[in-house]
Amino acid sequence: MTNDGTEEVISELKSRISALEERNVKLLENLQNAESEKRYSEGELFRLQKDIARLRNELERLKSPPLIIGSLRDVLPNHRAVVKSTTGPDFVVSISSYVDDKDLIVGSRVSLNKQTLSIMDVLPSSIDPVVSGAEIVDKPNVSYEDIGGLKNQMMELREAVEDPLLRPELYAKVGIEPPKGVLLVGPPGTGKTLMAKAVANATQATFIRLVGSELVQKYIGEGARLVRELFELAKEKAPSIIFIDELDSVGAKRLDVTTSGDREVQRTLMQLLSELDGFTPMSDIKIIGATNRPDILDDALLRPGRFDRIIEVGLPDVDGREQIFKIHTQHMNVEGDISARKLAEATDGLSGAEIKNLCTEAGMLAIRDNRDTVTQADFDAAKKKVSDAKKDKMPELPAHMFV
Repeated sequence: MTNDGTEEVISELKSRISALEERNVKLLENLQNAESEKRYSEGELFRLQKDIARLRNELERLKSPPLIIGSLRDVLPNHRAVVKSTTGPDFVVSISSYVDDKDLIVGSRVSLNKQTLSIMDVLPSSIDPVVSGAEIVDKPNVSYEDIGGLKNQMMELREAVEDPLLRPELYAKVGIEPPKGVLLVGPPGTGKTLMAKAVANATQATFIRLVGSELVQKYIGEGARLVRELFELAKEKAPSIIFIDELDSVGAKRLDVTTSGDREVQRTLMQLLSELDGFTPMSDIKIIGATNRPDILDDALLRPGRFDRIIEVGLPDVDGREQIFKIHTQHMNVEGDISARKLAEATDGLSGAEIKNLCTEAGMLAIRDNRDTVTQADFDAAKKKVSDAKKDKMPELPAHMFV
């Protein structure tokens, strides 16, 4: 074979080898793509299998028969119990093996099988959103230093609420029982709510605040149910302080001539009286009520054993007003010659809320004049404005305003 023939064979072999190498590269790429598609398909298969299992479980749950809600009356031996169903009568039923014996507490809600009435599960207690929303989760940020002019009232409130929660052994040594409830009585804006928040802050107790009008409901029995759930929530969150503001809206005197709405308010009041009688003075639940109309409160609400201590929160005297001015002006940029004592002497008859409003108005007058310092003239103008508002003196409107 000639050299030319040999070179042709070698060239042909090289071209075949190159083609084979290119083919191998393509095959490797195809193999990698196939493996990637395989992993993707396996992942999709796993996801779809989970979805199918979830849908099957959901379908089984939807196909399961409905359960009846009942109340647990008593726990018997041999894994049996006495329940009261929503249909009315009491039944002796068996308890499902899935139910933990520790969860079986007398009075708790349970779900019952529709056919056998066996206890299938223990349900959580139902608390109305009106009641659950009354709990202040964060601790109130009001301290005793934020309250001025109420030294004697704060001392009486602390004796009745704070000491029994923090130092109950003092009452045990003396041999007396602390007051069950405290009623704060006074005009609007005198600091009744601030006092309750300050005590809750000092005791680290759960503060549950509810306005009395929220306990008045449209349908029969709803108000009484809210009262029961309010005290149930207080027991679960103990130590706790229940503060019922505007107590006169639910605790007014019962009259002979009433409408259906008045009778529902009276039912709510009677439930409140029952709950106040239902716990001991040494318990870790304290009740504070507030009203500016003590003259219309029912006598049964004010008798000893319910609201034992009545604290009058009146308008502050000159020393109290001086303390309130110091509290509200300590963070204000005021002129150095402004005296809290002189401001207190010139504001006779103003409540704590009105003094706070006066300080705010004085600061706003300074801002109106593009100043960052509050002057005596600002306080004088603010005093006039607050005094006029208190006397219902509105400035005359221009005659052409509504033309």
